[in-house]
Amino acid sequence: MARSRLVPPASTDLAGTAALRAEVRAFLTAQLSAGSFVPAVDAWLCGWDEAFTKALAEHGYLGMTVPREYGGHGRSHIERFVVTEELLAAGAPVAAHWIADRQIVPALLKNGTEAQKREFLPKIATGDCFFGIGMSEPDSGSDLASVRTKATPVSGGWSLTGTKVWTSGAHRGHAFIVLARTAQVDPTHRHAGLSQFIVRFDGPGVQVRPIVSMNGGHHFNEVILDEAFVAEDMVFGEIGDGWQQVTSELAFERSGPERVLSTFPVLSAIAESTSRQDLSPVAELGRLVARIAGLHQMSTAVAGALERHEPADVPAAVVKLLGTSTEGDIADFADLRLGDETTVDPHVRALVSVAVDQRPGFTLRGGTTEVLRGVIARGLGMR
Repeated sequence: MARSRLVPPASTDLAGTAALRAEVRAFLTAQLSAGSFVPAVDAWLCGWDEAFTKALAEHGYLGMTVPREYGGHGRSHIERFVVTEELLAAGAPVAAHWIADRQIVPALLKNGTEAQKREFLPKIATGDCFFGIGMSEPDSGSDLASVRTKATPVSGGWSLTGTKVWTSGAHRGHAFIVLARTAQVDPTHRHAGLSQFIVRFDGPGVQVRPIVSMNGGHHFNEVILDEAFVAEDMVFGEIGDGWQQVTSELAFERSGPERVLSTFPVLSAIAESTSRQDLSPVAELGRLVARIAGLHQMSTAVAGALERHEPADVPAAVVKLLGTSTEGDIADFADLRLGDETTVDPHVRALVSVAVDQRPGFTLRGGTTEVLRGVIARGLGMR
């Protein structure tokens, strides 16, 4: 397959992961042969397939970094990186569990109570609990300091009122972690007074409304919180520490290979097509492959930093910024290369079409380009 020629070979992996990469590739080959999935673009966001998630769980590919005492496998972030990179490169449908496994697991391990860990971690590891993220709001975008959802203390817990948008999978998931304001805005310290809460989608005062994309896809949602009651035991972390907690979580959200490989199935298909047609190598194709290889190393380095519990918000922002621009360039390259060619395989044509449709969102989700540049500039001490 072209994929194996584009993703760095197992022999270049860090010690101890070559066998794991080969194992995952064998699993994916078997799944493809069985017709369990068709490679797709943006499958980590749009490819919701709970049966495939279950198959991954049965093979130990979910909850890899969850300690065994909480039903996980006690493996490293590097090992999880290898597995997720292969899944993304193959265009496998991993959206159902993606946010929970990527972001909620490390957040729970760092900030969750013992009861929260024991309730949610085992279910995430078995593919039985799906989470969303409750950060963005209307008119706020990536400026989380402008969050207006309010959390007011009431008997036995908190009452939340506000609106969250772009909540992936809320119409199918079980819960999300909501960033809300628990103190009045201080103009001199806009990030103060924020806290997080675990909110169930089927709870009282919670309404999920679909946001349907122009191509008819439905993975985003608007979530209305109307005096939604959240029990005290679902406060996530410490009241007032929401900004510090969110910043830590964003390192996991922005640095992963999904910020690099969303359109990789397109690049692989184009390379495969070029090879079959015995066409001369395309310089731009080579440049894109080189960029993917470099981003692979950068993303791996961030995974290593997270493994060592080192701050990684700035490196993660760099990976996200460069990765999403590369994903978009792949979509543009494929679209221009195919042009009006009528002999192109219909599946390849479909991949390119979806890539072009999704392209506008690449530099918005997970932090806009402008916000990321600000994060990087501040992290480098620039003014």
